[in-house]
Amino acid sequence: MDQIPVVSYARISADVRRDEHGVQDQHKLNRETAARLGWTVVHEFTDNDKSAAKADVVRDDFEAMLKALRVGELPNGTAVQGVVIVAEDRLARRPGDYERFAEAITYQDGRVFADARGAKDLYNEDAESMGLFGAVISKMEVRKMQRRMRRSHRTRAEQGLPVGGTRPFGWMPDRLALDPDEAPLVRQAILDLIAGRSLHSIAMQWQRDGVITSLGNPWTSSSLKVTVLNPRVCGWRQINNELVRGPDGNPVVGSWEPIVTPEQWMAVKSHFDARKGHYVYPDGRVGQILPQDFREPNYLLTGTLRCGRPKADGSLCNTSLRVSHSKDCVQHIYLCPAKSAGGCGGLGRRGDMVDLYISEAVLAKLEEVQLSASSEQATWAKQAEYDGAKERLETLRTQWALGNVSNELFFPTAADLEKQIARLRTEAQGFAASVQRQRSRSNADVSEIRRRWFLAEEDGGLPLTVKRTYIREALHAVIIHPCGGGRKKFNPDLLEPIWRED
Repeated sequence: MDQIPVVSYARISADVRRDEHGVQDQHKLNRETAARLGWTVVHEFTDNDKSAAKADVVRDDFEAMLKALRVGELPNGTAVQGVVIVAEDRLARRPGDYERFAEAITYQDGRVFADARGAKDLYNEDAESMGLFGAVISKMEVRKMQRRMRRSHRTRAEQGLPVGGTRPFGWMPDRLALDPDEAPLVRQAILDLIAGRSLHSIAMQWQRDGVITSLGNPWTSSSLKVTVLNPRVCGWRQINNELVRGPDGNPVVGSWEPIVTPEQWMAVKSHFDARKGHYVYPDGRVGQILPQDFREPNYLLTGTLRCGRPKADGSLCNTSLRVSHSKDCVQHIYLCPAKSAGGCGGLGRRGDMVDLYISEAVLAKLEEVQLSASSEQATWAKQAEYDGAKERLETLRTQWALGNVSNELFFPTAADLEKQIARLRTEAQGFAASVQRQRSRSNADVSEIRRRWFLAEEDGGLPLTVKRTYIREALHAVIIHPCGGGRKKFNPDLLEPIWRED
């Protein structure tokens, strides 16, 4: 008698060791069960490291198995007449998934089904009902576990205690003490971001230096952004992207060693919040939403150079120059776009010479005025208003709890105060970011900036994004005036820098 062809299904929610040992053990047990029942496993469906309790998780092999069961064969034509699993909670933890499975396997007569305890007749209504009931109970248990975990997570956060999971980069395995090799890297990355360097530049440098994440993977811009935007770096906690705050409204301070100050973290957060998905103009204005294929500038002065060619009415073209390359020129060329693209198409200048002249001008300006030379700690003008609003809200809550304030008065007044506090808190973070940027500039060594300006980044030179930041802070724009027809010697007098006021 021929053995009945069945498929084996295995699933595990969390493959911590990343070696698939859990699902492989399940398949081994399934093969033993099939052999004991006189069946043979013709294919193995595996959903490793995938939850069956979450509605937004797609289990690809589970869906593929349902299709194979419904048609009675695999895509290669191999017949399938049943399924073997270890336990029903490996198959489904949501009633809807179990119903779809039962419908697929009983779509045709004569199908078989078994777990490690033995065969089950899903054509029997009682057996199907018990399986469905088990899925309901499993879902209830999962929800209870999730609620307990959320409460535990919230309690630990409010107590300032670290949580489990992957070791955060920058800390030792105890999640409290700083890692002497990783923590300085995170700190320097945050300081570089405050100074204007890009995530991409830092991530590429870490890749070149062989720095890896806590999971042993190469760094990317996305993973680095998650690390520097985690308030853990300054000793705070967040849940669902919201800072965990105490009764006084201030962030709860964790028991681990911080890498940077709260002011420095807020400076980085403010930096990303202001630029989230939008183009930022040289004067700091936030513009249109960036396209998905946006790439960082590859040239020093794109967005800064403007066409100075006069129009018929005497005004300047003033179009932002683009970069092009000529077949007989090694260096890049800054060009005014064609009329069809909004420019005049009548001006171009040798890129390397323009970059050199403007670089020297900006460096000279730095040496002259020591960009943001004042390192004095400024005072936020609205600090008293912010503190007063928090104090009034706390007094209002106390009086309401004592029964001295009615609900009709408390809730509208509290809502207005909370909005005011949230607005002032955002302004405070922006002010802190500005102070950190000024402090970064005041500590800058101009001679060191000049030394690194013309070096390649891999040789210790300043990243392009940092140089562009210095230029944006020194200049509104640079107007390039026409030099007449034909090729002529480069004339720096035709470049007109528009400096920002000191």
